[in-house]
Amino acid sequence: MEQIELIADMIVQSKKIVVFTGAGFSTESGVPDFRSPGGVWDVFDPSELNLPNFLRREDVREKYWKMHKMMWETIREAKPNAGHFAVAELHQMGKLDCVITQNTDGLHQKAGVPAEMVLEIHGTMQFVDCLDCHKRYPRSHAHDKMLAGEKVPRCNSCNGLLKPATVAFEQSMPERETREAEVRSSGCDLFLAAGSSLVVYPAAQMPVIAKQGGAKLVILNLTETPHDRHADVVIAEKTGETMAKIVSRVREKTKVK
Repeated sequence: MEQIELIADMIVQSKKIVVFTGAGFSTESGVPDFRSPGGVWDVFDPSELNLPNFLRREDVREKYWKMHKMMWETIREAKPNAGHFAVAELHQMGKLDCVITQNTDGLHQKAGVPAEMVLEIHGTMQFVDCLDCHKRYPRSHAHDKMLAGEKVPRCNSCNGLLKPATVAFEQSMPERETREAEVRSSGCDLFLAAGSSLVVYPAAQMPVIAKQGGAKLVILNLTETPHDRHADVVIAEKTGETMAKIVSRVREKTKVK
């Protein structure tokens, strides 16, 4: 495909690539897009399960944890797909500046991208935090508590409320990761957005910041995005398969074995 060749050439010529991934990048790993029909938002009301309600209502906390238990049971079994491994190969080639991801599943790290190079701007499903003493536990800790009968897990140290280390509705974005994402986007020479509808802000602003900084913009997504008109190349195909094809061509062009 001519577009794959074009993107492969862009990667060969680039030195600082930012890969930005959304929910569509993990669907090929069996992780559902929770906003899609049949997802958790068909079972739970997202307008009810916001942070202020979580803090003040026990019934909301029970629903929130029930929802996250369902999500965790899917995510903990998920394995990286061809796209995740392709991004990790860009790192091995010395091309990758960082991954900015809206996903909370940890699959980029499982595929081999160093944790310090992954900016999780919507948080992570891999941990839970105490909202009182700020102690962090592995996600499995809270899951085991729920299996033992705790509907709302609490901190072993201070009995404070535990909450998954993901960004809830009406919760502020993580400051360090968001600021770092803006800096990395503005300084890259190629910004590759994959599997994101690019409608959730401030995350969706990153491609614009990259273009304003002079970067080439590539968008891989099954459906149209509001930023398609700014992109140098757009491919509406499965993102994991497409990313793997692109990096395979890069490997051939650079003769990296």
